[in-house]
Amino acid sequence: MQKLALLKGAVKHYDWGGVSLIPSLLQVENPQMKPFAEYWLGVHPGAHCILVMDDGRELLLRDYIQSSPEALLGAAVNAAFGQMPYLLKVLDVKDMLSIQVHPSRAGAVLGFEAENSRGIPLNAPGRNYKDANHKPELMVALSGFYLLHGFKPETQLLQTLEAVPELHSFIPVFKSEGYKGLYKRAMELPQEEVNILLQPLINRIIPLYQQEKLDKASEDFWAARAAQTFVQPGSIDRGIFSIYFFNIVHLKTGEAIFQDAGVPHAYLEGYNVEIMASSDNVLRGGLTSKHIDTAELLKHTKCEATHPQIIPAGGNRKAKRYPAPVTDFELHSYELNAGDEALLQPATAELFLLTEGEVALSSGDNLAVLKAGSIAAVAFPGMEVKVRAGAPSLLFRATVPL
Repeated sequence: MQKLALLKGAVKHYDWGGVSLIPSLLQVENPQMKPFAEYWLGVHPGAHCILVMDDGRELLLRDYIQSSPEALLGAAVNAAFGQMPYLLKVLDVKDMLSIQVHPSRAGAVLGFEAENSRGIPLNAPGRNYKDANHKPELMVALSGFYLLHGFKPETQLLQTLEAVPELHSFIPVFKSEGYKGLYKRAMELPQEEVNILLQPLINRIIPLYQQEKLDKASEDFWAARAAQTFVQPGSIDRGIFSIYFFNIVHLKTGEAIFQDAGVPHAYLEGYNVEIMASSDNVLRGGLTSKHIDTAELLKHTKCEATHPQIIPAGGNRKAKRYPAPVTDFELHSYELNAGDEALLQPATAELFLLTEGEVALSSGDNLAVLKAGSIAAVAFPGMEVKVRAGAPSLLFRATVPL
């Protein structure tokens, strides 16, 4: 049974994706400038991830693991999950992603079963739940990265509502009904009232945006960009309210942040590596051309103050662990100079993802060289894995906390 092999992941061509990062990593041409938004590695049905064996055979990673799950996952992970419980991705965010939340595990089970009982096909555009799993996620910035993350603390949110004339009508709602009342009001307003409130705001900020007079730390910058990106005649996207209600977080390269079930968020711009529970459940509330279900979004949103907890880039840069309060996944990174070596002991199926440089992974008679064009590998428990860098490199390792 082969314990180490190269992997080919799945590219997702969502319309918000950039055109250069992922093609560069995979060494593929993109003459039509097609969006390469995400690169998936894992066993989720949406991740058509191919294991490349030493003898040239190509097998689906999930099928290979299911051929001998206890040996390839380890007894503990197989007993707890029955399959690789995480999904690893590279994201290139050129345009803003949707305002969204992810359900808890219990909420996902209920929602998945309810949509199944109504006979909604898994691939239906109007489906909310693609599986019965939760989707906590952690992201590490590969560049300067901007995102919306949870509701602003009360004082800051009130200051914002008072500073933006078009949002003054929300002040008494927030003072009397709190976060839940505020968000419910914004998300359930008739579209005509949304237009009446937001049109003057858009008229005021778009000229400033076009003249490059707005800073990315400003809500007006992202609201103006959203207004120009998500244009539907006679229907201003209510997701713009969330830009003013939520924290704007700027991560520097190497910094990370964790997003649990129920925390509303949206990625705005930048490159990242992201790890999450093996799920594709997303409940959307705006700033997207995909299915929006505000009632389902509100049902699962944590309407409370959020104080963003940024995981710093510092510490031991050669070997860093990014903490996350979940059992589904754990992410490590290794910043290596040419000639650096590390010895690893996989206790479960682990994924390796190279974003810079070149490294050789060896385990017994198996060798996997990661470099531009071949950036991912999987190692299974039972043998030590030796990592050796052939150039200055950045390597991510996805595993499960044990």
